[in-house]
Formats: sequence, structure tokens, C-alpha cells
Amino acid sequence: MTTLDERRATLMGRLSELDSRLHRIEDELDTPHTKDWDDAATEQEGDEVLEHLGQAGQDEIRKIRAALQRIRDGEYGICTQCGEEISQERLDLLPATPFCKHCAAKVG
Repeated sequence: MTTLDERRATLMGRLSELDSRLHRIEDELDTPHTKDWDDAATEQEGDEVLEHLGQAGQDEIRKIRAALQRIRDGEYGICTQCGEEISQERLDLLPATPFCKHCAAKVG
């Protein structure tokens, strides 16, 4: 069984990874673009992909911060929807999840 300290460490590690990735994405997006039209079109497509990855990373960061707050509040591992315990197996796979598998299926 994983302890709360281990869960916290896992979440903090992932938060650090995402922070590094988002900084790299920001740096890449800030890089000046070429003036060649063909290259510019390719760069714009690449920027759109990077922006999408950045948004997904920010979403995951919000979820991780919420999970860390639930740990501090003593509510980690309890479904925020129904109040039932979230299985350890589910938390092993999705440590930031706020939902049990039944509520996650309802939420979509």
C-alpha cells in the first residue's frame, strides 16, 4: 500500500516534470519564425501542437495541485463526487484523480 508521503512525492515529481516541459514549450514558442512561407506554415502547425501540449500540461498541473490540496486537507483518496473511497489501484494509475471509477464514468 502506498503512503500519503509516497503519493505526495509522486505528485510533486510529476509537477516538476510538467513545469520543465512547459518552460521548454514557452521557449520554443518564443523562438523567432522564419520568413520563408513554406517553413512558416510548418512552424505555425508546430506552434499549434506545442500550444495544445502546453494547455494539456497546464490542465494536468491544476489537477495535481488540487490533489496536493486534498492531501493537505485530509481528503485525498476520497471521491469528490460521491464521497466514497477511491481504490488504491486507481490511485496507482491516476494519482491526481478526484473521482472513483464509477463517478469518473459518469463525468466522462
